[in-house]
Amino acid sequence: MSRSSPRPWGVALPPVAFVALFILYPLALVLQQSCGYADVFTSEGFRHALWTTVWLALASTVGCLALGFALALVIAFVPFPGAKAVARFIDVYLSFPSFLITLALLFIYGTTGIVGSFQFLTTPWGVLLAEVTYFTPFVMRPLLAAFSQLDTAQLEAASSLGARAPRIVRRIVLPEALPALAAGGSLVLVLSLNEFGIVLFTGAKGVTTLPMLVYSKAILESDYPGACVVAVVNVLVSVGLYGLYRVVSRRAGA
Repeated sequence: MSRSSPRPWGVALPPVAFVALFILYPLALVLQQSCGYADVFTSEGFRHALWTTVWLALASTVGCLALGFALALVIAFVPFPGAKAVARFIDVYLSFPSFLITLALLFIYGTTGIVGSFQFLTTPWGVLLAEVTYFTPFVMRPLLAAFSQLDTAQLEAASSLGARAPRIVRRIVLPEALPALAAGGSLVLVLSLNEFGIVLFTGAKGVTTLPMLVYSKAILESDYPGACVVAVVNVLVSVGLYGLYRVVSRRAGA
């Protein structure tokens, strides 16, 4: 007599229960506790935090895509000693916490840094530099994986026919890299929208993002309903911009 297969609901119940208990239930509590939307939305601090969050996330994503694509091209197609070691280091780099990279930048470029006394790290541009520095490997990793699958015969054929490097990159490499760019860019967009450690450790004055505003309202002001309102908006902005990015990348052929 054959052993009966498990019922579908029996297999699905544990993961569904886990998601409901540890993800959906806390989100429902945050939504339930959020109140005073009108007061939060009309405040100057909220509008400033929303604008700062969006433009920093978009600028970080664009910077990471450009820098990550250029660096991945060099590592994948320009032979130099230690290229494989650099590629492996990127995997290790992804495990670093964001505040560690920010702290390293402060040691180098901070007011008492090794290079000299610079003030830009405590400005929005310093936060942008730290985010691009930290998140660029998240774009490079899928790009390097995509480049490793690229048929080098196409590159050699194009080169033998007289095509120059910029044309080869534009006509052959870039179309193959679009899915990886979409994957890395969408990840950077979501991560930078919700980044907290970098903004906190730079100590940038006047740079208040939505996660920082949640922290300020909940911890410093004990305004938990207001913090929940900002948290709900943060989630909606993250999901909205992520969905928009996916639509644009899909139309671009990614």
